Amino acid sequence: MSDFVPKQYKKDPITIRIDFDKLEKVDRLAAEYDLSRSEFINQCIDYALNHMPHSEAKSGKK
Repeated sequence: MSDFVPKQYKKDPITIRIDFDKLEKVDRLAAEYDLSRSEFINQCIDYALNHMPHSEAKSGKK
């Protein structure tokens, strides 16, 4: 599996609800990489989507 390498880029704003403990961890890690919370979360989502196993049964595609 590839390593997660944070980088800066711009996206559209959205609102999400997140558990307080998880948010603290996100903020701590974002600071370590000198990224905003939003930039870090967006890159985590990209990483998860790119490494998610693809399954026809789950997606409904044939």
